[in-house]
Parts: sequence; C-alpha cells; structure tokens
Amino acid sequence: MKSKTFDIRTMTQLALLTAITLVLAYTPIGYLPLGPFNVSFLSVPVCIGAVVMGPGVGAFLGLVFGLTSFGNALSGGSVMGVALMAVSPVGYFVQSVVGRVLMGLCTGLIFRAVRRVDKRGFVSYVAAAVSAPLLNTVFYMGLMCLIFYNCDYVQNMVATTGAANPILFVLAVVGVQGLVEVVVCGVIGCIISKAVDAALGRRTAARSAAVPAEALAEGANGYLPPAEPTAAEEQEVTVVMPVADKTSEK
Repeated sequence: MKSKTFDIRTMTQLALLTAITLVLAYTPIGYLPLGPFNVSFLSVPVCIGAVVMGPGVGAFLGLVFGLTSFGNALSGGSVMGVALMAVSPVGYFVQSVVGRVLMGLCTGLIFRAVRRVDKRGFVSYVAAAVSAPLLNTVFYMGLMCLIFYNCDYVQNMVATTGAANPILFVLAVVGVQGLVEVVVCGVIGCIISKAVDAALGRRTAARSAAVPAEALAEGANGYLPPAEPTAAEEQEVTVVMPVADKTSEK
C-alpha cells in the first residue's frame, strides 16, 4: 500500500512539473527573446525536479525542455535554431535535447553532492539553482561550438563579435543572456525548490507519525489486528512438576 501511494504521489509531482515546463515553453513567459537567442526560464522546473525528486527526474524534465526547444526551431520560432537546423538537424538535436538532459542530470547530482556537506541545508539549494541555468548555457553553447563552429552562420557571428577563439566567442555572445538566466532562474529556483522540498518533508513526517491506513480500514470493517503482547506475557513461565514421595510407597 505504501509503495502504491508513493508511486501515485511521485507520478503526480512529475506530471505537475512536466505541465509547468510545457506551459513555460509555449507561452511568452518561458522564453525572452534577446538578439539571436532566447533567454529561457525553463531551467526552473528542471531544477525543482532535480532537487526534490532526484537526478533521474531532472534528466527527464531536461528531456522535455530540450524537445520543446527542438520543436521551437522546427516551427521557426528560433532564428539560431532554424539556421543550425539547416546545417545539421541531428547536430542541433544533440545540442538542444541531449545538452538539456545532461543539465538536469548534473543539477541533481550537484545538489546531492553538496547536500552531504551542507549542514544548514541552504548552500545546496543555491548551488543547484545556479547550476541549472549555468549548465544550460554551458552545454548548449559548448555543443554548438563543438558541432557547428566551422559553419558559415557561426563564423559570421564570430566575425561580428571579433572573438579570437570559441571560449571568447561564447563569453561575448551569451554574456548578458547567461547573467540574466543565472540571476533570475537561480533566485526563483532556490526559493521554490527549498519550499517544496521542505513541504514534502513535513508531509512525509506527518504521515509516518499517523495511524497506518490499513489498520484504520481493518478497524472500520470490524476487525482489529491482534494487540502486542505485554511485558508480563512475554516473561518465561516456569512450571514446577511435583515430585513423588518415595517413602510413602514403601
């Protein structure tokens, strides 16, 4: 019964975070156009899932995030996505989807690692909330440089920025975008993930202290489980057998 309840609760939380990701992806509040880029706030639900439910859920929500980004490029909603899709659709799939999966996975792993040494339970949430948007930018731009750096579209951007190498190119192109994402998503992700994690922790503690649901159901049906034996009942009973008087037999 406990396993079934846990599965239902987990699936409900996962469905809610997935829905939030989709709402952010397909409404103006999810993407803020900034030049050729879209400043994305979708790392917030990914961070929350990675912190509250673990790295696996973070990877899944990163997959949802990446698929919406890939779909945005297919529909022509991203200037850079359309240009890179024309060069290599597979390459852009790796950049937009695989990079986001790695972002969600690493965010959850970072939170777990820092949480082990974070006695006050605050630094770990800040580290995860900052890591999510930062890793999103690092993986997205890093894979772009790895796959598309020599294509004409990227080389035109390199010439425009005057960057001498890929690292300076990344810093020049996403400096403002990265700063906005880290600040906004870091603050929001830290506050919400810590609040949700604390609320779920209190609910779990309250449930563990309550009477099990199975016992209540059995009591309602007129059956109560056998009571625990008392201390007196658990004591060993010594039986003394009477000894026959041999003198009386003679």
